Amino acid sequence: MVMKSPARPRKNKEPELFINRELSWLEFNGRVLEEAMDPATPLLDRLKFAIVVSTNLDEFFMVRVAALKHAVAEGDNEPDLAGLRPRQQLQVIAERAHEMVEALGKTLTEQILPPLGEHGVRIVPLATLEEAQRTFLARYFRTEVLPALTPLATDVSRPFPRLANLSLNLAILLAPGEGEEQPRLAVVQVPGGLRRLVRPVGGEGSTYVLLEEVIRAELAELFPGQQVLESAAFRIARDAEIELDDEGGRPYLETVEEELKKRRSGQVVRLEVEANAGDALLGMLVERLNVEVTDVYHVRGPLDMRALWPLMELPSLEHLREAPLKPLPVLEEPELRNVFGVVAARDVLLYHPYDSYEPVIAFLEGAAADPDVLAIKQTLYRTSGDSPVVQALRRAAENGKQVTVVVELMARFDEQSNIRWAKSLEESGAHVIYGIQGYKTHAKVCLVVRRCPQGIERYVHLGTGNYNDRTARVYSDFGLLTADRGIGEDASAFFNALTGYSDPPKMKKLAMAPTTLRERFLRLIERERRRAEEGQAAEIRAKLNSLVDEEIIRALYDASRAGVRIRLNVRGISCLRPGVKGVSETIEVISIVDRFLEHARVYYFRNGGDEEVYLSSADWMPRNLDRRIELLFPVTATEPRRKVLEALEAMFLDNVKARRLMPDGTYKRKRPAKGEEPFRAQIHLYREAKRALERARAANTVTFEPVAAPLEKATTTG
Repeated sequence: MVMKSPARPRKNKEPELFINRELSWLEFNGRVLEEAMDPATPLLDRLKFAIVVSTNLDEFFMVRVAALKHAVAEGDNEPDLAGLRPRQQLQVIAERAHEMVEALGKTLTEQILPPLGEHGVRIVPLATLEEAQRTFLARYFRTEVLPALTPLATDVSRPFPRLANLSLNLAILLAPGEGEEQPRLAVVQVPGGLRRLVRPVGGEGSTYVLLEEVIRAELAELFPGQQVLESAAFRIARDAEIELDDEGGRPYLETVEEELKKRRSGQVVRLEVEANAGDALLGMLVERLNVEVTDVYHVRGPLDMRALWPLMELPSLEHLREAPLKPLPVLEEPELRNVFGVVAARDVLLYHPYDSYEPVIAFLEGAAADPDVLAIKQTLYRTSGDSPVVQALRRAAENGKQVTVVVELMARFDEQSNIRWAKSLEESGAHVIYGIQGYKTHAKVCLVVRRCPQGIERYVHLGTGNYNDRTARVYSDFGLLTADRGIGEDASAFFNALTGYSDPPKMKKLAMAPTTLRERFLRLIERERRRAEEGQAAEIRAKLNSLVDEEIIRALYDASRAGVRIRLNVRGISCLRPGVKGVSETIEVISIVDRFLEHARVYYFRNGGDEEVYLSSADWMPRNLDRRIELLFPVTATEPRRKVLEALEAMFLDNVKARRLMPDGTYKRKRPAKGEEPFRAQIHLYREAKRALERARAANTVTFEPVAAPLEKATTTG
């Protein structure tokens, strides 16, 4: 299929109306950091948010900072929407990121780890241990660690090693050799396959020593006869963007695999070193790694905070986190066994993680086993490693059904996993389409074609989030199960366009990027503007992850000038400035950072009282509207639409975890007004889901236990 999005007209530059994208993202990560710093947040949840801040920064540097460095190297001097040129952006990013890293380290070492120590969990210097414990660690080093280590000398004859991206290393400064004047530098990579938190025997409670400290104490074993002057832990982040040549002749799968190998040795974009690293040692690292001084980050506390995740799983600390909210069943066991009958009778709207993901799994497993199912067609972007979704698709193919899967290999940092399970699907007999040339397939849709007494029927699942049963327990996303004929026909046309030679389809109910979605959004916004100009009440509400697109933002500004009330719940980046006099006075932008990652995309238009509600896989970003394959789908049934609108309204009522975007690009936390009760949207939505379940059970007199929820894992920008 050949797709073309229309060329976008260039606008007059008005940088005062836009917020820089990168600084807006850093503000988002700052809101996550606020949760780690907040004494009202339970201690283990503070640790979780701190880890999220750290991992978010890794990706930010590997992708966004790397892209800006490329732009500078290529002589690109074009300003962004906010008027900042690439080099200027790198400067302001460095200032804000250094502040953030310092605040994060201080929060971890002064506000999180000491209270954990009071609860018996300590990370201590090796020198503070008793002699018997140090002896144990020395023996552990010789038997378990030493065989995995490779000391790497660096001198004229041996260049600085190509260290793996995000690997943890020790830099060792050795005394000059005979006839030498300058100290020598060596590197030891800390083995990634060994547990980073080492527990010596005989300690009180849960006492740990970092693996790099165990290695540091035994450097004499690695450099016998040499004088160790100093050692310091360091970590590098490399450029991780994958650049593909769409004109190349190699198969797409092989191209992606080759590019993944290059990622391991890309340009270093950040150097993290422990806070007490000496100037001489640091100077040698900076020179050998060819990094700028502004790219060096001194870290208080352990480097690579992902190492602290095992502390989150200690049963003894269960009381230090918020009580788990177990996903609730929307369909009871008999309904799950008859999922096609249920969907044929009514649309089923799921709101994860409040609602269980089980209906989606039952939908696919039922399709795999049902002898009347002829075909399954599905897009896959990110999924879990042992995904029940992939297992169901494999069984379906093995059962002789026609299974077609459009796999997006270029789901950032999941590429290798996607390649692995995509090949397993092929081995089971499924037709696997490895993406569409030039576009990422980001739409979330599954089509089941089934033989029924009245003829062929189509059943469709559409979602705002990935087909991933694990993240469905920590990401908030909507999913719709429907047998609507118009949607089913559109879904068939969508897959035919992706897998065949047909032109981009004309759809009845769905809208698709990169062909029609941008124009659909612009028409919907324009319609509200016209109604406001005619004196009608006009309103737009939206919930999304990022708002970056210039044309959409300008359309919202025009609607605001006409008097349209616009309320936006933007979790992450917002380049729109609300509250600017004469431009965006009727626009409110809020962001919620809470225990679940807000990931759903919802779009509401008042339409003169004939309200329209849409869900989508797409944000308002150029990449989603012009360079990805996305879907927008309507929610028309009464009960599902009510559920979406109540969830959307709850976001704007939140006065506990919500922050309001100010005209200057900063965020101000919302607080309960005098006499107002605290309202936390995510807790409210879970309680509402529980009430709905209780009402349904009272009506049906059926009992069913909630699905057990595992520990919430650290997540990035999604």
